[in-house]
Amino acid sequence: MLNLERLRTLDALARHGSVSGAADGLHVTTSAVSQQMAKLEREVGQPLLAKNGRGVRLTDAGRLLADHAARIISQVELAQADVEAQRGCAVGELRIGAFPTAMRGLLPQALTALRAGHPELRVLVREQEPEDSMAAVVRGDLDLALAIDWHNKRMPVPAELTRAHLLDDSCDIAVPAGHRLAARDRISLAEFADDDWISWNEGQFCHEWLVYTLRGTGIEPRIAHIAEEHHTQLAFVEAGLGVCVAPRLGRGPVPAGVRLLPVSDAVRRHVYVVWRADADRRPSIRAAVEALGQAAAAVERVERGEQAEQGE
Repeated sequence: MLNLERLRTLDALARHGSVSGAADGLHVTTSAVSQQMAKLEREVGQPLLAKNGRGVRLTDAGRLLADHAARIISQVELAQADVEAQRGCAVGELRIGAFPTAMRGLLPQALTALRAGHPELRVLVREQEPEDSMAAVVRGDLDLALAIDWHNKRMPVPAELTRAHLLDDSCDIAVPAGHRLAARDRISLAEFADDDWISWNEGQFCHEWLVYTLRGTGIEPRIAHIAEEHHTQLAFVEAGLGVCVAPRLGRGPVPAGVRLLPVSDAVRRHVYVVWRADADRRPSIRAAVEALGQAAAAVERVERGEQAEQGE
């Protein structure tokens, strides 16, 4: 009889491509991964791993069994979803990945509602970039992921995932208080052709979007500084080191030396939640999506009220 946990270890090895990657994905030690694989090899009576330089690779038997393992694990998850659906209430553990501004702007209200409405549900949250968290949902390391794309550049969503739109997040341009455009009520991106930009890490979807968008307005972007967190970017803006995109979701206090300028060509992020299609019937998934939708609606109501006050 094949052991399910050992099949999960083999599946993680196949997906991550290394013992260390599998260990990280399973939240265990590399020694534990090696021990599980040694036991699985004894169960099947043939080697599943072979040396490959300093790492390992799957043998033909290993790849064959890994294919079966992926299907078995998917079927087990479907069975768990059916059992949970039969019970009719959100229980157990739910793992959510979210990007930083969603962590601040959506998760506190959503998690409070889940705790009040579903006291037997234990929610674990991990701060992660959208590309990483969506991949983790595909692998089964997370149950839900909050993700973003932009009005003019969409992020591909794997076919295994279902998505639900939560809100459109408007973005402003943050400039130093002494900037030549700081007194304007509204600006266009084309007016920043001579400015230095503070951007996200290279290779991230948002950094690629910024470069793509500025080039689309005829600007060859001058990325002067890289900072992951929006509050760090705003600190650099206040110091006069450049300008940056400032999403409204989860923004928090703005430094006194920074001015936020609405963009006439409507820079917006689309915020959505994704989960595995084979987990669609789980009450915990449905409860979390509902709570996130309610939190997003509350954010949009606040923003509409602020826009009405400002006459936008």
